[in-house]
Amino acid sequence: RWNWNRRTGAEGLPRGIVQTSSDMFLRPLWDPAANRAIPKNKNDRHKALLAMAVGISQMQNVDVMARKFLNESYTVMLFHYDGNVDGWRSLEWSDKAIHIVAPNQTKWWFAKRFLHPSVVAIYDFIFLWDEDLGVENFDPRRYIDIMVSEGLEITQPALDPDLSTDIHHRITIRNKMTKVHRRVYDNRSSMNCSDDSKGPPCTGWVEGMAPVFSRAAWKCVWHLIQE
Repeated sequence: RWNWNRRTGAEGLPRGIVQTSSDMFLRPLWDPAANRAIPKNKNDRHKALLAMAVGISQMQNVDVMARKFLNESYTVMLFHYDGNVDGWRSLEWSDKAIHIVAPNQTKWWFAKRFLHPSVVAIYDFIFLWDEDLGVENFDPRRYIDIMVSEGLEITQPALDPDLSTDIHHRITIRNKMTKVHRRVYDNRSSMNCSDDSKGPPCTGWVEGMAPVFSRAAWKCVWHLIQE
């Protein structure tokens, strides 16, 4: 909500013309009706943005990931680190995604420059993912529902040990007995994870490959990115 007492540089503007937020919905210049048509989200309560740094070699996998989110009317933004955008035109949803190009940059570099909290404030959740994740059994809408019901701010989908061969941290392994787990227990001296544990590798750990941030969390995390 706009606070007229805050000094933002817009103090001299008439109240009626101040637009305090933006979004990533595409509005073609040649279709005036499209400027007014904002996509209807199947899950009206929440808006989500999937942002990934991608290369053409991972197009097939990214195709699967993007469809999952676009089918829920969520926004997809692709950061092209290899400079190849034209190679994605064959995908039917390509024109529905936002494409940003900067050769040889990481997803964190892109996020720092193009996902400022003020720009993405319309989104309730930011999925800042790697391009090579397997999402065959992932449902983004259900995942968001779980985050909301559990009051979670920074999360990642758990890894299925039967499908994932590259698991480095036990806390990221799926617990089939619960929807959510916040810590692991291990009595080995190398781990020593108990209810008294206050940090990684026992609790408070999310991998950088598949983090999901709430709007409030992203406002903080963006300032910590050093890229």
